[in-house]
Amino acid sequence: MDPRGEIREFLISRRARITPEQAGLTVYGDNRRVPGLRREEVAMLAGVSADYYTQVERGNVSGVSDSVLEALVRALRLDDAERSHLFNLVRAGRTATQTRRRPPQQHVRASVQQVLDALTNAPAYVRNEYGDLVATNTLGRALYCDLFDGEVGPPNVARFVFLDPRATTFFVDWDEVANQIVAATHAQAGRDPYDRRLTDLIGELSTRSEVFRVRWAAHNVRHHDTGVKRFHHPVVGALELNYDALPLPADPGLTLVTYTAPAGSRSAETLGLLGSWAATIESEPATDRPHGRD
Repeated sequence: MDPRGEIREFLISRRARITPEQAGLTVYGDNRRVPGLRREEVAMLAGVSADYYTQVERGNVSGVSDSVLEALVRALRLDDAERSHLFNLVRAGRTATQTRRRPPQQHVRASVQQVLDALTNAPAYVRNEYGDLVATNTLGRALYCDLFDGEVGPPNVARFVFLDPRATTFFVDWDEVANQIVAATHAQAGRDPYDRRLTDLIGELSTRSEVFRVRWAAHNVRHHDTGVKRFHHPVVGALELNYDALPLPADPGLTLVTYTAPAGSRSAETLGLLGSWAATIESEPATDRPHGRD
């Protein structure tokens, strides 16, 4: 992807969502053709000239200071995820050459797999920055059984959500899950816009899914480290689970995701049923299990 183009589209999308009234500006008899703030209004709020901001919005960021970026963060009311995304895009836009990227991790260390296997009452998996499930525990594979159906190699959550019709039933709040995946993919693209594999994934999803394409054009980025997800599992039915995403510092790019249910809840009982069902498929050949068992 072109970082300069991403900067332009991101800044345009951010100023389009803020009205002059929200920014504390008084406008009299203004007949606007586009929603949100104009460039000169953003420039005024950030304390820079309109010409200077226009150059920034066009992606010309080689000499832009961090203080100016912070002023834009305040003017555009960016949250922490959006601020990080803007700084990442600017950092990439200042780089004249593409850096050689380390190969993505497709396996986990034996000790990480042992942690997964020790979580006997909670579905858990490890994903990489592309959304590949590179390792799971028994309950994790059972929860996401549809993802592993017919897959060769680690399944990809983004492909499942946007390209597999079963996803709209499996994820009760499919729209929110879809938005989360696009937002996370945008954030990853900002961190490494020259990642060929990520660019290929985005291109594939954009070509095959209009729903993805529309969401991608919104340029939303968010952090999704904890929350609640609702599932309709094809075997055990409804589940409402708390999730936590924990980056693995020793393994850059890998994140441990766990799902839990409050003790005594209906979902906790359903997790027990899921565990009983999972026990019946434990006899599957090792080659059918998710990658990552060292």
